[in-house]
Amino acid sequence: MASVAALLCASAALWMPSQAWAQSDAVKELAAPPPIQLPLKPSPEFAKFPRYAGTLGKRPIVLRLGRKTDDPSGVHGEYQYTDTGEVILIAGDRVDDTLEVEESNDGTHITGNWVGKFGADGALEGDRMNVDDSDPQPFDLKPLAAGQAVPAAGAPRAANTGAPQPAPAAQPAANGAATGAVAPSPATGSHAVGGVSNLQTGD
Repeated sequence: MASVAALLCASAALWMPSQAWAQSDAVKELAAPPPIQLPLKPSPEFAKFPRYAGTLGKRPIVLRLGRKTDDPSGVHGEYQYTDTGEVILIAGDRVDDTLEVEESNDGTHITGNWVGKFGADGALEGDRMNVDDSDPQPFDLKPLAAGQAVPAAGAPRAANTGAPQPAPAAQPAANGAATGAVAPSPATGSHAVGGVSNLQTGD
């Protein structure tokens, strides 16, 4: 009789760890965020953000950049190479007219750093570097007005035939600091359009 009880205890001890292991895996699976689909695609979350078009190095890009709702100086968004369609995520800080952000091509690993300045006209210029600050590539981006088409790759910027010109994106704030297209929207639910916060969209 003692041997049967010992056998039952031993089998119960062997069964419990595997059940606990299976439960642990199930909990981890439920708690894990959904995997990011690669290659990255343009995010609907960033579709309404102000857009900037220009070049990164010698390649044409469109940047969508907006304020984070939970961080007053935080910005996030994405940029897309217009020649290949590749999408890169971007997040960091904007303090006054200075932009410092990191980028990721998979949503997990940092692949580069951006340091730039917003001009009085809303233009954004600076350098994109690798994670170790090597291989600086200049970027030169101009704000696009709402509904304005992205200039074709290789097209001269001055040859913008009949397209609406972007309004100046930076306007002086009460404290003298420039506020640009990534300024928070007023509490009324309106959205900044092309960097101009007194316009409202029909959302």
